[in-house]
Amino acid sequence: MGDRDLAATPAGTDGAGACPRCGAYKHTPRSPELKRDVTRRINRVVGQLGGIRAMVEEDRYCGDVLTQLAAVESAVKAISRVVMRDHLETCVVERVRAGDAEVVDEVMDLFKKFM
Repeated sequence: MGDRDLAATPAGTDGAGACPRCGAYKHTPRSPELKRDVTRRINRVVGQLGGIRAMVEEDRYCGDVLTQLAAVESAVKAISRVVMRDHLETCVVERVRAGDAEVVDEVMDLFKKFM
């Protein structure tokens, strides 16, 4: 498998996420550009959420709060698309090339979460 996999996969891991016994996670190296982009986007969303909190505390108009919530939701979906694209172009391709067809089920489960 590629260098994106957990260096030493503990027994009992299901290949997706953390080991239920030891808590170890798969390791996924990301490019500095992707990290900067995703971090920038997340920081923007965090700022937007802080603004929405202030709007609620200030009893701002519900329609304005909902508009800002929709903007945050859209921004989070955009982050998900960026990470999904990277996952498909790297992790999934590597696993398919290595003959791991189970990755298709994992990807389908991920798609279900976004539909």
